[in-house]
Amino acid sequence: MVAGSIASAHGREDSPVKLEIDDLSIGYGGQTILDNVNLSIREHEIFGIIGPANAGKTSFLKALNRMDMFNSSMQVDGTIRFNGRDIKALRNVYALRSRIGVVFPLPVGLPLTVYDNVAMAPRLAGTTKKAELDVIVERCLTRAALWDEVKDRLKSLGSLLSGGQQQRLTIARALSQNPELLMLDEFSIAVDPVTTMRIEDVLKELRNEITIILVTNLVQQARRLADRTAFFLGGECVEVGPTEQLFQGDVKDQRTRDYIAGRFG
Repeated sequence: MVAGSIASAHGREDSPVKLEIDDLSIGYGGQTILDNVNLSIREHEIFGIIGPANAGKTSFLKALNRMDMFNSSMQVDGTIRFNGRDIKALRNVYALRSRIGVVFPLPVGLPLTVYDNVAMAPRLAGTTKKAELDVIVERCLTRAALWDEVKDRLKSLGSLLSGGQQQRLTIARALSQNPELLMLDEFSIAVDPVTTMRIEDVLKELRNEITIILVTNLVQQARRLADRTAFFLGGECVEVGPTEQLFQGDVKDQRTRDYIAGRFG
């Protein structure tokens, strides 16, 4: 992997390291999907990951959240440190997941009301008073730019919302955990352009509170949002560096320049 410097676009070069990935390799049934990845992701940055299909981007996110525990064919080697601690050494994996929110490409709505979709995680964490839950639900829906649209429909099923609203509901549900890290895997695949821009505005605000990893198939989205960007190709992290630097053509690998220019992918 080509090492990249820490981005200074938003003044985060001095922030503590939130995630440190050393020699990470991922395989399924003996077939290597991602090989020898080394990255550091700092607090309060949006870290973009771009690359074509089957580059290993989603598998990378799964490894960060220990989702390999649910897939016996998935092998994860190397070291992932979250807040300086090796996640494989953590006894309580569910406590780790409570600090890492995940938003998948398609909205995954629970068969619950809008209110209960957001209130579920706080309830599981021990919050039972309705007044406290009301505050959490309103805050998370507001942060996800959804409150004004659903405040009169909180008792309706979340599955009855539009696709863009369901995706924002998924973000609100992830935020209800008070995560330190939010990972988004191509969130805009099933979302219209207007809603995409609204969610992007939300992410720009959230970067002041949490760390965000943004996997996107839209290279210009990475340019709009990410402090730094990594380019994955063929199971390799080809290059990582300050986003604007990469997009201005200051790259170490011609494949990075070609992908950003749209010559393949």
